[in-house]
Amino acid sequence: MTATAATSWAAAPVACKAAAGSHTGVPGTAKERTFIACKPDAVQRKQVGEIIKRFEAKGWKLVGLKMVHPSEAKAASHYSDLSTKPFFGGLVKFFSSGPIVAMVWEGTNCIKGGRMLMGTTNPLDSTPGSIRGDLCVQVGRNIIHGSDGPESAQAEIANWFTPEELVEYTTVDEQWVMSNN
Repeated sequence: MTATAATSWAAAPVACKAAAGSHTGVPGTAKERTFIACKPDAVQRKQVGEIIKRFEAKGWKLVGLKMVHPSEAKAASHYSDLSTKPFFGGLVKFFSSGPIVAMVWEGTNCIKGGRMLMGTTNPLDSTPGSIRGDLCVQVGRNIIHGSDGPESAQAEIANWFTPEELVEYTTVDEQWVMSNN
């Protein structure tokens, strides 16, 4: 690349900007957002790319992504709604046992649709074609977490991402994926 080409590329306008308004999304719209985490077993098994591929193929837009190694306190905070369950301690220990890939996805019905794409919590009950149905064999190692409703999506996004860590942009295919005629 010549110096002139590099200079003109660097000066090109950027189609991305910081997320406007609520960084946690607007449920029930094309700006709905959900929190998805590739758990430590997904990272160790090198399944992160496959998971991202499936969400992208569905037509949703990735607006936040980072790899973190959560502490036990962060994992306990994330799963606080399950704190009275007998499996809570094991879940917290597992979720904090290695790096996770935290993501925010945006698009129409991405919360409910994301849950369907993931499959049921128990992989044995998940249908073939779902992430858990295709890639998992036991509930304790089900590779992915996803928000289960608008309230949890907003809380989880706010727990893992600041507004500055999320990007709002338009993709060239949005009119073909999100249009409602």
